Amino acid sequence: MEEVRPVKAGWYNAFRPWTLHGAVVPVLIGGAVAYHHMPDSFNPAIFILILIGGCLLQSAANLLNTYGDFEKGIDTEENHTRSPELVTGALRPRSVLYAGVACLGITALLGLIFIWYSGPEILIIGLAGMAAAGLYTVGVAYKYRGLGQISVFVMMGLLMPLGTYFVLTYQFSPDPAIVGLPNAFFIAAVLCGNEMRDFRTDLEAGIGTLCGRIGYERGLKLYWAENTLPYAILVIVVAAGLAPWTALAAFASLGLWYKLIRNSRKAEDDRRAAFMMVPAAFKLNWVFGALLTAGYLIGIIFL
Repeated sequence: MEEVRPVKAGWYNAFRPWTLHGAVVPVLIGGAVAYHHMPDSFNPAIFILILIGGCLLQSAANLLNTYGDFEKGIDTEENHTRSPELVTGALRPRSVLYAGVACLGITALLGLIFIWYSGPEILIIGLAGMAAAGLYTVGVAYKYRGLGQISVFVMMGLLMPLGTYFVLTYQFSPDPAIVGLPNAFFIAAVLCGNEMRDFRTDLEAGIGTLCGRIGYERGLKLYWAENTLPYAILVIVVAAGLAPWTALAAFASLGLWYKLIRNSRKAEDDRRAAFMMVPAAFKLNWVFGALLTAGYLIGIIFL
């Protein structure tokens, strides 16, 4: 059985830039739909600011999650292979907390630009996103109440493309949420993989994640479903005429899906396979999302 190597403690791991799929892909989808509907008024500078704001929200969630898990005694010397920054003393808890709050503060400043550009209606989505990022393991700590997957599905998977679309077009439409629905499941799947990887340690710490509440076998089936349903949903979206057929380019990611399923079947008894449930999910999310967006844009521009 291959052991899991501890990651290098430091700010890079604390920010976890490889997790930015949770922000980048929804913004790309919302931007693509906005460009489709209003190509002449599409503002690249505002789009880039939205992308930066989304990444800052994701970074805030990562930092505050590290802080919250440490403060509640979940991250310890015994399981420091994933988040060693605070348990090893490489970073100070207050420094990580302040960095997370700073990310939220900069996002709020960007939000003022979006309100000026598109109108005060975006404030509702913006406040919801900041609350979701800030209260994941701090304050109400909804992660420990089994609400993490539901939150990322709604906030990042649906509201983020909707918010991106509104800022760029000054109007609401269900289309970005519908086109982004497959991605919403993938984002939830990454968190599901996280809960499955930490299944036993979370139970020992008394943490009530969704997978911890429904049990390992059902959690594994949920992981499979969240990584499989997007393909069926995409076919329906294309058949309904809400995305061009070229968006089906996302099916080129099926090789990664197969590897993900194969790896997860070994996860219960193999620490390395359990650890890889998260990287396998976010890699699939990155590739599927990039191919979906590229295929969507190719279809609306060239066909």
